[in-house]
Amino acid sequence: MPTRSPDSPLLPEPAFALPGARGPLPLLALAGLGVLVLAGTSLLIGVSHVSWDALLAPAEHPRALQVLVISRVPRTLALVLAGMSLGVAGLIMQMLARNRFVEPFTAGTAESASLGLLVVTLLAPGIPILARTAVAAGFSMAGTALFLLILRRIPLRSALVVPVVGLVLGAIFDAATTFFAYRFSLLQSLMAWTTGDFSSVLRGRYELLWGAFVLTVLAYVVADRFTVAGMGEAFTTNLGLSHPRIVALGLAIVAMVTAVVVATVGMIPFIGLVVPNVVSLIVGDNARRAIPWVAVLGAGFVLLCDVVGRVVRQPYEIPVGTVAGVVGSLVFLHLLFRRDGRVG
Repeated sequence: MPTRSPDSPLLPEPAFALPGARGPLPLLALAGLGVLVLAGTSLLIGVSHVSWDALLAPAEHPRALQVLVISRVPRTLALVLAGMSLGVAGLIMQMLARNRFVEPFTAGTAESASLGLLVVTLLAPGIPILARTAVAAGFSMAGTALFLLILRRIPLRSALVVPVVGLVLGAIFDAATTFFAYRFSLLQSLMAWTTGDFSSVLRGRYELLWGAFVLTVLAYVVADRFTVAGMGEAFTTNLGLSHPRIVALGLAIVAMVTAVVVATVGMIPFIGLVVPNVVSLIVGDNARRAIPWVAVLGAGFVLLCDVVGRVVRQPYEIPVGTVAGVVGSLVFLHLLFRRDGRVG
């Protein structure tokens, strides 16, 4: 069977199909059911005692209902929204870069968003959170555009060089952010942006993530254009479409999603890398078919990491970003060492 390089043009048919991949709706429904189970489990885990028995008798257990409404439900919704949007953002980025090993957290996108949050905190600390997110989105878009510009100037780039370039660029942004945060005594704020932690999510502090959900829906609406863009600029132009406009739209979606997530809960690495690669094995590279899968599995991945982080050291909690980083890095190494992930 012929193999495919990760930076080759993305193809609409899967390189490997699981049983039922020709009719994936039953599998997608099963995956959605698994996400609901994880969400229900997330609602019941925590320091405060919340059980179905207590919720069915709210008069006898008023605190349980308060904890559920004020903390648990917003936290679970934030987990789902962040997982869905970051997974789809990673899929779009892989199509724009035409490489399986990139995502917002391996291409400098998240680090540039964090730099933007630091700049706006230093220069205008009193502006609303929406304005802060807009500034972070602008920095994030500029960082992603710089990453793609560098890729265009690298001759004969291999599949493994692309993520290395992104990691180096992200390290530069992160170093600059850390230096200025240290100089102005903002290291504690920097930790809040760089660690994906949902422990502080309460009602009224997560609603900005619904904007990321709207962007995810927008990505599904224009999914066919991203599929075409993933086949190369010449192919896109031959079909009468503007490749720069599609790239600009994709950059805007990725940048705004990343900025919203970083500003709300911090960085959660590897979701946009792991989930789209797994989905590619199930339904292929057609964005319209892949986006629902990426959204569902992205939400499930973040929920699972959250459950693990809250169970391993109860009553203490390991941040979701830490758990996702450990699991995602192992999967990332597996993808790098796969035989069909090599070049040459």
